[in-house]
Amino acid sequence: MPSISPSPSPQSLLTSCTLCPRLCRVDRTAGRTGRCHASADLTVARAALHMWEEPCITGEGGSGTVFFSGCGLGCIYCQNQAISGGKSGKIISTERLGEIFLELQQKGAENINLVTPTHYTPKVIEAVSRAKEQGLSIPIVCNLGGYERPETLRLYEGIVDVWLPDFKYMSEQAGRDYSGAPDYSVWARLSLAEMVRQQPVPVFDGRGIMRRGVIVRHLLLPGGLADSKKVVEYLYRTYGDTIYISIMNQYTPVKHFEHFPELNRRVAEKEYDELVDYAISLGVENGFIQEGGTASESFIPEFDNEGV
Repeated sequence: MPSISPSPSPQSLLTSCTLCPRLCRVDRTAGRTGRCHASADLTVARAALHMWEEPCITGEGGSGTVFFSGCGLGCIYCQNQAISGGKSGKIISTERLGEIFLELQQKGAENINLVTPTHYTPKVIEAVSRAKEQGLSIPIVCNLGGYERPETLRLYEGIVDVWLPDFKYMSEQAGRDYSGAPDYSVWARLSLAEMVRQQPVPVFDGRGIMRRGVIVRHLLLPGGLADSKKVVEYLYRTYGDTIYISIMNQYTPVKHFEHFPELNRRVAEKEYDELVDYAISLGVENGFIQEGGTASESFIPEFDNEGV
């Protein structure tokens, strides 16, 4: 079990990067990159209203999503591969990022949704703080892959209102095969505990918009039903109704997988129905499910620097 140490200073995180469990320790301020494919230059690929989140996140106005380039996890089936490899996006200043937050609020966004911000944590926190000083008042949602260090998440305390992490696998083998992270479930459990510590009670406004809390997403993979049941059981047995569980069926093959042929198809309806029924049998009530056919719809936006 990894040990948890006090949170390091933000600047040291960039000069010897330990923001995620990869612990690359590269000097990103010198232009070097680690597993996230990102230097210290703040790079954003899209900032726009998004209507495809959970209902309590999307609301009527849409979620003000800000997609950051790069990713420390790098799942082979990622639907956002256009940006996760750090090949798309525009370099901006922290001042500009704060302006983007305010512009999304002006457009009617229900919240600011930070999508995969871990590797830019110090600059994101600075931008949010600046924007709040200038009138940003909507909730901050942090949308993460689940492979996080609690030490990094502590830096967001008082900044993030709603945590929206993935919990992808319990299986060490699945973590190794699909994300190059056999320790994925270890860090997912540790980081989720930190998120719940920060936001232990779900809070909604009069319109049903989540103002504080934790929603954990789990994407069912084809052939992954047994492991998905373990994920859902762990989440409910550990946290009960203090978190919401979002069970997703939208997996879509992004390429042909020679070594993992199970990923070359979409999830069968009976697989998803069985997982939902299992969650219900456990007693899960605070949750979200996706209607049939969602995998055929586009959940992948254009990463064309809109709004950046």
